[in-house]
Amino acid sequence: MAVVIAALLPTFLLITLGFILKRTLLKPEAQWQGLERLTYYVLFPVLLIQTLVKADLTKVPIGGVGGALFLAALAMSLLCLALRPLLARSGVDGPAFTSVFQGATRWQTYVALAVSGSLYGDVGLALASVAMVAIIPLVNVFSVSVLAHYAAPQKQSARAIVMTVVKNPLIWACVIGLLLNVSHLPLPKLWHDVADALGRSSLAIGLLVTGAGLHLEGMFRPSLAASITVFLKLIAMPALAVSFALAFGLSGASLVIVAVASAVPTSSSAYVLARQMGGDAPLLAQIITLQTILAAITMPVVIALAASGFSGTAP
Repeated sequence: MAVVIAALLPTFLLITLGFILKRTLLKPEAQWQGLERLTYYVLFPVLLIQTLVKADLTKVPIGGVGGALFLAALAMSLLCLALRPLLARSGVDGPAFTSVFQGATRWQTYVALAVSGSLYGDVGLALASVAMVAIIPLVNVFSVSVLAHYAAPQKQSARAIVMTVVKNPLIWACVIGLLLNVSHLPLPKLWHDVADALGRSSLAIGLLVTGAGLHLEGMFRPSLAASITVFLKLIAMPALAVSFALAFGLSGASLVIVAVASAVPTSSSAYVLARQMGGDAPLLAQIITLQTILAAITMPVVIALAASGFSGTAP
């Protein structure tokens, strides 16, 4: 447990620093919006590409890690859709449901990469790369589709939904990085130098932006929708993912990284998407805040259980 907490501590300290900076040194919202767009459209896509380019995927169980996380994300998506009628009877309208859906299915990749690297170095990053390919395209496609169906003031056409997905920079980064990895296309040293520098800044800035976006208002009186979403993401999702991982025969670092990728709070970029497509952004801000704070408690427990209960030496 001490090792897990030591790996998580820098991540949550950066999130805390972002929260403090937003309320002291960097108060203007426009500054954080600029950092958010820079991270989302430039820094983070470069990090995804470079991580996939450098990852030695021959040494990690791609099918097991990717399959477990893909099936977990798919199962959680279907569970949320199955809960839609019950939530509607409880007063959760369409836009609010999209926030529940995003909050339960999306993942905070900055946190997952930072923790994976701290725990297992290059092997951890390689395993996290597999997680990115398994989760990012699926949850982005589902999130856009759910928002278009339940939150958009006017129902969007299938073509509009497809174009929104196609223009997602994170999906393109996964595709490009994976193609470069499997094709073994040599890249110049200049690319690696620039990409490594941008990648290092991406994690730090991304965590600061995550902290800046936290809203403590309503934290001590969470809504029913927010409470359900916290349970689905921090408890049910890790349980699903680890169960699938065990069914695939994973152990050691592979099992732990599956636990890490499934136990992280939801992505702060979900809030941006909610604002753009008519979702309940205030509810999602409450969900992200609650999950980020509570993940500091739940993540060490989930990771420690995976590491101690199913220890092994194979990645």
